[in-house]
Amino acid sequence: MKPKKILLVEDEVQIASFISRGLRREGFTVIEAYDGETGLEKAFSDLPDLIILDVMLPGIDGLVVCREIRAGGLQTPILMLTAKDAIPDRVAGLEAGADDYLVKPFAFEELLARIKALGRRGAAIEPEKPLTFADLTLDPNTRMAHRGERLIELTAKEYDLLELFMRHPNQVLTRDQIYNLIWGYDYGGESNIIEVYIRYLRSKLEAQGEPRLIHTVRGVGYALRE
Repeated sequence: MKPKKILLVEDEVQIASFISRGLRREGFTVIEAYDGETGLEKAFSDLPDLIILDVMLPGIDGLVVCREIRAGGLQTPILMLTAKDAIPDRVAGLEAGADDYLVKPFAFEELLARIKALGRRGAAIEPEKPLTFADLTLDPNTRMAHRGERLIELTAKEYDLLELFMRHPNQVLTRDQIYNLIWGYDYGGESNIIEVYIRYLRSKLEAQGEPRLIHTVRGVGYALRE
């Protein structure tokens, strides 16, 4: 079951803003807290479906917040964020009651994948309906794409990029939006990685001469439209 309401407990404003924007674009409701005490209060008052919890917080740190949440009887999935890549820190988070951890810096796509995975744990998997646009079909459950009856084999990153377009049909996505949602805030904005992957996708989607669906909007970004 995909979580709908997420509590984000993160004191670094830039990172919190980056995560919140991305999650809201994906359809989540985001509740924000910038310190451990507020995060703990909101965990019990707002009863989110999932909690993203930074370890290093002012006042009460994330490990204490996590232990208090579990001591209070909440079994809400908790994803801990840490800037530390040492194994003892990861172990401490899991022993405090966290379900998973993610080391900073991270790409938004990885965070989203972890959230989806946590949402599936302990619950019956509710299949998502395939996404369709024109003669293009994308199945989030199998991560398979078809153009008409033709199967299109995609790499993981190609799939993520195409899914982004399929979830926002006819909408112009800017380069910055694509960077943030697919590669994350830590990726170099001067790279031509977007152009490279757009070219890969077009070559696969148009392999048998089919009409173009991913269009360039000069000076802005790209849009999925007929």
